[in-house]
Amino acid sequence: MRIGLIAEGGYPYVSGDARLWCDRLVRGLDRHEFDIYALSRSERQEDEGWVPLPAQVSRVRTAPMWSAEDDGVVYGRRARRRFAEHYGELAAVLCAGGGAGADDASGEASATEADRFGSALYGLAELARDEGGLVGALRSEAAVRALERACRSRGALRTAREARVPDLLAVAAHLERALRPLSLDWYEDDGLGAVDLCHATSGGSAALPGLLAHHFCGVPLLLTEYGVRLRTHYLAAPDSSPAVRSLLAAFHGALAAETYARAALVTPGNGHARRWQERCGADRAKLRTVYPGMDAGRFAEVGESAACADPDSLVWVGRVEPAKDLVSLLHAFAEVRKEEPKTRLRIVGTPAGPEGAAYLGHCRALAAQLFPDEAEGPHRVGDNPVSFEEIGAPDIPNLAAAYASGAVTVLSSVVEGFPIGLVEAMFCGRATVSTDVGAVVEVIGGTGLVVPPRNPRALAEACVALLRDPERRERLGAAARARALELFTVEQNVAAFHGIYLEVVSRTPVRRVVLDDTGEPLPFAVPAEAHVPGRWTERPTRPTPRNGPPRPPGTPVRATAMPTPEGAR
Repeated sequence: MRIGLIAEGGYPYVSGDARLWCDRLVRGLDRHEFDIYALSRSERQEDEGWVPLPAQVSRVRTAPMWSAEDDGVVYGRRARRRFAEHYGELAAVLCAGGGAGADDASGEASATEADRFGSALYGLAELARDEGGLVGALRSEAAVRALERACRSRGALRTAREARVPDLLAVAAHLERALRPLSLDWYEDDGLGAVDLCHATSGGSAALPGLLAHHFCGVPLLLTEYGVRLRTHYLAAPDSSPAVRSLLAAFHGALAAETYARAALVTPGNGHARRWQERCGADRAKLRTVYPGMDAGRFAEVGESAACADPDSLVWVGRVEPAKDLVSLLHAFAEVRKEEPKTRLRIVGTPAGPEGAAYLGHCRALAAQLFPDEAEGPHRVGDNPVSFEEIGAPDIPNLAAAYASGAVTVLSSVVEGFPIGLVEAMFCGRATVSTDVGAVVEVIGGTGLVVPPRNPRALAEACVALLRDPERRERLGAAARARALELFTVEQNVAAFHGIYLEVVSRTPVRRVVLDDTGEPLPFAVPAEAHVPGRWTERPTRPTPRNGPPRPPGTPVRATAMPTPEGAR
């Protein structure tokens, strides 16, 4: 099978969001052939290069999302008219608020808006293919004027009608960046048209090439979202004006709904993401939850021994940023110290960018304020019970050692998608205390304690309960490790996608005949079809006999000749 793997800002680059799981997936499915289509996010990412690629990667094609030179295409009168028609229709849908999750009593209006958005999107894609590009047109004054007309139209929402010139320019610039994949030359028979399946590793712009391959070539699309891209857009740009936020939310909502509608299957990474997808228009019948696959081998020694360097320590591990709410953790630890004075707190992690560095400084100052150096007591003078450490320190040479350094692992986040650090602690056989955010409850599954977020007192009470009960810690840690090994390993992730690939391809009609070197059809070059769409394959309902009432279940039925279908007599 030949897979077109589409990634934005990740694989095969050295740095990126989806780099690790994509690399593990490609290496695990070594019997398949992979073509990588990568959208880079920055010049720095491209300069850092690629990870070593396995032999099953036949080729890599890349395109930048961070810049796009003017294609130099000059449209004639007919092409300009086509662009104005399709872009104007797209803008009209956005100004009317059409998108994922749009409220409508009957659903008919939402379906109509979705059809209008899809028609406009594919119209622009066809124009880009016919004319050789769309970048210049999307940056033109005509695009801004079309957006302005849509905002001033009678059916536009109030927030859209309030858009001013700076708002229109900001929205037009964002749409130009988001629609850059429409101008790529990836959608011919020597590109994505040659693969058996497109696998988009995220929504948004990364899904656009898969949508166009499906539109132009009939290639089935599989969408994986470990973090729902639409949710990210809803939370982004809080300083923008209401008009900008409204229009961009409508665009990304409509794009998500179109992707969910056209995808053969959608694989969320957890139940939290799945609920978002269903709310945004995904068909429940198309959803298959596939948990991220993580390398359990590097935690095996710690997990099997369940040894603890300090039974009186709490450990927090992760990236330091405001969403992790270390402030609440520090206040909770102050309550813990009142009950268990010997307890220490180890915060192990590095700051996430300038914002994280500033937050780390704030947390250090708070720790110094809450726990001034004690002249007497269980700690020597100048020793603070809170320590801020990084991986690679003498006491913490690696990640497994960080989790083994304490008796209880704590997660205090207020925003979380799939809690990777929590799974790592489970691999290490640690008892955990976590806040109820994101997919935490789903991941823990009863093998740890869960408390409300932003509640230091509840967090402290849970920590104290586990610190005072070593046997309970041991039971929870063993159960957590067993659960993690069952659900969250690389092996289960690869096996799940292997089955999904076969399912999607088996339901796709053969689109081409593969020839050998002599020009003859190559036997078994295309996977056999197991599903042919049509009314003859629909599950039949039990018919009512012509003579008498329906037979009870289990009643023998005498074989009769099959009636001849009408039209074949």
